[in-house]
Amino acid sequence: MNPTTHNPARPPAVIPAGAGFYRLSVADYHRMIAADILTEDDPVELLGGYLVTKMPQGTPHGNTLDRLADDLRSVTPAGWRTRVQLPITLAESEPEPDVAVVRGDRQTFAGRHPGPTDFGVVFEVAASSLSEDRRVKGCYYAEAGIPVYWIVNLEDGLVEVYTDPNPAATPPAYRSRVDYRPGQDVPVVLDGQPVGAIPVAELIP
Repeated sequence: MNPTTHNPARPPAVIPAGAGFYRLSVADYHRMIAADILTEDDPVELLGGYLVTKMPQGTPHGNTLDRLADDLRSVTPAGWRTRVQLPITLAESEPEPDVAVVRGDRQTFAGRHPGPTDFGVVFEVAASSLSEDRRVKGCYYAEAGIPVYWIVNLEDGLVEVYTDPNPAATPPAYRSRVDYRPGQDVPVVLDGQPVGAIPVAELIP
C-alpha cells in the first residue's frame, strides 16, 4: 500500500502581463451549453471553475476504455449504472470521467448529471494524461468525497486505486493508494462491499 497526496494543478505560473483568469460557476457552464456557446464538439470540461481542454484519445486508450466498460457492466449489480465519458456535477467542476459507476437506473439521470452522493467509483484511463489525472482530477474527486478512484495507468502498466478521500486536506487528496499489476485482480467495491474483480491483464494492452 502506498499512501500518496498530490498538489492540484492551478493556472500556469507564467501569465501574460495584465492577464487573468475568469472563473465560471457550474451554473454559468450549463447556461453556455444551453445557449449553444459550448457544444458537444468542443473538447473542454470544467475543472475548478476553469474551462480545460480534454486530452485526445489514442488507440490504446480507446481499447482499454472499451474493455473496462464491458468488464464493469458484467460485475455491476442491480441498482447501479455504468456510464462512459459522460459529465458529472461537482461543486466547481463538471468533468467527464472515462467511466463512472453510479447509483440509479436509466431514469435517474434523465434531468440531471450524477453528483457526489451518487458515486461508487470513477475511472480514468491515463497515458499522456497521467499527471493531470493524478494531481488535478484526483484532487477534485477527493474534494467531492467520491469514495473510490481508479487510474488505469497505461504508461507504467498498472492500475492505481485511490480510497479514503480527505476533502479537508490542503489540497484535498486520497489517503490511500494501492497499485495492482498484471497477474493481480482489482476488486470492484461499491458502498464498501466488493461486487467483483477485474484482472489487470484485461485492461493493460
